[in-house]
Amino acid sequence: MFDRAKAGQSRERLVWLGVTVALIGVLFVVLLPTDVFAQAGAQHRTGETERVLEVFSQVFRFVQDNYVDEVEADELIKGALDGLFESLGDPHSKHLSAEEMRGLSDTTSGQFGGVGMYISKQAPSGNGTPSYVEVVSPIEGTPAYFAGVQSGDLIIRIEGESTAPLSIDEVLNRLRGRPGSEVNITLRRGRTHEFDVDLVRDVIQVPTVRREMIDDDIGFMRIIQFTPYTDDRVRDAIKYFEENNYRSMIIDLRRNPGGLLSGVVDTADLFLDGGLVVGTRGRNPRENEQFRATSGTAVSDEIPIVVLIDGGSASAAEILAGALKDRGRAFLIGETTYGKGSVQQVRRIGSGGFRLTMSRYYTPSGTYIDKAGISPNTIVREPELSDQELESLATLRTERRVIRFVDQNPSPSAADVDAFIDRIESDGLSLRESLVRRLVRDEVNRVNNVTLVYDLDFDTVLQEAVRMLRDNQISLP
Repeated sequence: MFDRAKAGQSRERLVWLGVTVALIGVLFVVLLPTDVFAQAGAQHRTGETERVLEVFSQVFRFVQDNYVDEVEADELIKGALDGLFESLGDPHSKHLSAEEMRGLSDTTSGQFGGVGMYISKQAPSGNGTPSYVEVVSPIEGTPAYFAGVQSGDLIIRIEGESTAPLSIDEVLNRLRGRPGSEVNITLRRGRTHEFDVDLVRDVIQVPTVRREMIDDDIGFMRIIQFTPYTDDRVRDAIKYFEENNYRSMIIDLRRNPGGLLSGVVDTADLFLDGGLVVGTRGRNPRENEQFRATSGTAVSDEIPIVVLIDGGSASAAEILAGALKDRGRAFLIGETTYGKGSVQQVRRIGSGGFRLTMSRYYTPSGTYIDKAGISPNTIVREPELSDQELESLATLRTERRVIRFVDQNPSPSAADVDAFIDRIESDGLSLRESLVRRLVRDEVNRVNNVTLVYDLDFDTVLQEAVRMLRDNQISLP
């Protein structure tokens, strides 16, 4: 197959994935010289713009010359730029300091120091409700993942400090730190349930694809993030499935926060025979682009494909899900995706820079992803916990009961777990039995550094996908 990544290097723009230890979007990164930026800006000035800029210049000079204390021009400009981007009301557009620009290299290096969460800043509500930081998804195998942090949790405090007035970059800086150091965060789950979690920072290495056979006929592939190597790893997984005579495929995009645009387009190319994968459209015509698959596929059209999605599927993950759904190549099961479909450019000014939303993604059917997400063909939700169950779960965590139980029973038998459940119930804690069993199983795996590729014991969405494939209930246009 034509190698899009290599042949197109001269025309591709670097796309930045922010993480929390990361922002969740796909960002076109364009670093231009300051004089080029100035020339481009001059072409778009109008008489009204120049009048406003002259007013700003007069105020700037007056403040610099007359303020009671001497103030550096750079500080005044920084404050003005901060305010300019804040006035847009867009959490993805921001003035970046020199330190924040240097931090971009963390997100493209494949590893970084932190706790292992992808986060997004909530947009201001306009009704006075605090704008906190939302967890898009924890990264598998990281401190946040093993601590039970979930997609949709709100980080309302870090070391006792509210995240409401903090920018996403300020939150990132507080979560990052020396590996082995500890950071305390307060999470809100649901409407009112709040609890503290102590996370020990680690060097976060971001995986990309995991694969395994379910029984002897279903190829299961979990795409964790889109990187420059994702399409190669997906190709390897397909080859593994072929060697095992697979007859259907499940692609798990849940809790996938996105990644590189080139990574998702090249991955989609393995499943689509030509045609549109995704397009971008903005106010500036130069931002209107279409990204297409090449001819030929790596997967036969005879292989039915199910894609699993949820509220933690964002950005590039939504692009793949939307393309496969719109092109009639896959059946989607789960919940509506996150809805992060805007494109940011990052430009350098001096030692700092800024990122600005320039366009929005749309799927082959013309559907815009931003703030809407991709809806599944069949909705399947994980069981939600009641307020009473959330309180009992908080008690279980605070008292470290599961951890202490596994410490005392490194390889607990079914009878050991049954007795543990009985003790919890006798103490007045209300938790469904399946949840306690899953917590114990996960803690045993954590202690033994075991990460499951898939979970047919407790994953109700995956169970439904397997059932529908077995019963031949997957119908595509």
